[in-house]
Amino acid sequence: MKIVLATLNAKYIHTSLALRYLRAYAREDFPDIDLCEYTIKDPALSVAADIHSRKPDVVGFSVYIWNIQETIPIIQMLRKTNPQIKIVLGGPEVSYDSRMWLERLPEVDCIVINEGEKTFHRVLTEMKRESETGERARLDLVPGIVYRDVEERVQQTFPADKMKLDEIPSPFDDDDLPTLVNRVVYFECSRGCPFSCSYCLSSIETGVRYFDLDRTLSELKRLIDAGVKTVKFVDRTFNIHRRYALTVFDFLIKNHNGTIFQFEITADILKPDVVQFLAENAPPGIFRFEIGVQSTNDITNDIVQRRQNWEKLTNTVLGVKNSGKIDQHLDLIAGLPEEDYASFRKTFNDVFELRPEELQLGFLKMLRGTGVRAEAEKYGYQYMDNAPYEILSNNVLSFDDVIRIKRVEDVLEKYWNAHRADRTMEYLVSSEFQTPFDFFQEFGDYWEERGWNRIGHQLEDLFKRLQQFLEARGTKSMDVVLGLMKLDYLKAFKNKPRAIWWERTLDKQASSRLIQTLADSPEMMGAEFAALKLTEQDIHKHCLLETIPFEPGTMDLHVHLLVAYYEPGQGREPLYFHAAMSAFDPVLA
Repeated sequence: MKIVLATLNAKYIHTSLALRYLRAYAREDFPDIDLCEYTIKDPALSVAADIHSRKPDVVGFSVYIWNIQETIPIIQMLRKTNPQIKIVLGGPEVSYDSRMWLERLPEVDCIVINEGEKTFHRVLTEMKRESETGERARLDLVPGIVYRDVEERVQQTFPADKMKLDEIPSPFDDDDLPTLVNRVVYFECSRGCPFSCSYCLSSIETGVRYFDLDRTLSELKRLIDAGVKTVKFVDRTFNIHRRYALTVFDFLIKNHNGTIFQFEITADILKPDVVQFLAENAPPGIFRFEIGVQSTNDITNDIVQRRQNWEKLTNTVLGVKNSGKIDQHLDLIAGLPEEDYASFRKTFNDVFELRPEELQLGFLKMLRGTGVRAEAEKYGYQYMDNAPYEILSNNVLSFDDVIRIKRVEDVLEKYWNAHRADRTMEYLVSSEFQTPFDFFQEFGDYWEERGWNRIGHQLEDLFKRLQQFLEARGTKSMDVVLGLMKLDYLKAFKNKPRAIWWERTLDKQASSRLIQTLADSPEMMGAEFAALKLTEQDIHKHCLLETIPFEPGTMDLHVHLLVAYYEPGQGREPLYFHAAMSAFDPVLA
């Protein structure tokens, strides 16, 4: 029996852990399995044609909120082109309201609910028996599914028991490992979550089950040895089991070989000794922490049953940040119950005060099976009918408020999270605007008014648009801001940029005199610059000279000559050198 396991990933770089588990568990009895990963951008006809060309008897799709709408037309085409094919769905999007999905999609034969490895194997066994004997598959004997009986009525069997995780073979085949090297590999040490946040599907499963620790370490070593560059742990609270987490951290510190590992961390329960251990031992850059803050509104957190100690969370985030070893990605959710615009503004500012390397602003999605969806009417929620079921409004947050916050999200992504203008952003949110949220909101509103959301942009466009916004609002210290923007722009290049977006403060004659002076008397720019021993030609070719109205570092307001040196062949950020412009007055006189 020929089987195809398929899914549409959000991006090519992503991989499906679910499909690999299903294949691993079924392969001993069903060796003829193709694992097919596509993306949501692939044309439905192309995906259907590729699957059809494999001549499958059974196709299993893993579906989520981000791919269900794109998967449906593929299913419909496969059914029309081969009426005999068996189509099975599984995944979070169809594990709730499963009967509705089977009624809505007559092309689907069966839906696997929740954990799928053993259940899908039993479905395949029944379908194989049907194909070999002609007797109808006894799907009524398979726990944990929704199916159609002989009279085409939708039926649901009793829930399947939870599996012992170590019964599941490794999802990473030796033949598959080379294909994962340059992609994000998802990995899990456990299933389940100890918390009960009502907006999250993980809260529905009680208890946490773990894979054997030795197995986990062995699997990680295989991925590292294969040269995988990024491993993302999908454990909902990786650090809930302190000893397990510490052992994994220690193992990866000793064996990482340059691989980057990302974890979902609950910061207020991360013990100080673990933070200290990481600060003392973790190599810079190999760990990334994703921390779900969501809201700092106590009333909101109580409603969604989220226990969070803000003081402990803050101490942990700052402790990790101060180590300089680990990038942190903090998450917020706009639209939670009783969090109005003013409250969300406070939440945003509370979290931004921690200066995470990335601040992810998302919007509440009313996921099937969650508590917030069950209580949607109580809080006046209006939300999208189809996936991703994102909210449109509720009793304290209007649709206008939601749209305004989306503008915040847009410029936050382009500037803060993309690290395109770190010095400038820090100065603006600290010195020029009442709060960080106000900067992103004002800029987002201006961006929308100018219609920039409907056109593309290059790096220099981002700086031009920021300058235009700041000048339009009458920003006070515009000369300082422009100096910082110059530093940020030049930092973005690995080689001397051919174009700049500002008007040069040094004409060609002044630049030539300064370059000649720096070649003859390099010590004027400091000992480190002199040590480079650059010739006049080197400076012309690899350095960019400009003036800024302050001394970098101290921010003392005296005009300085800035030299950005792009070391040839190194492919790294420029080295900055500076000296008071007054020292060069005799040269320019």
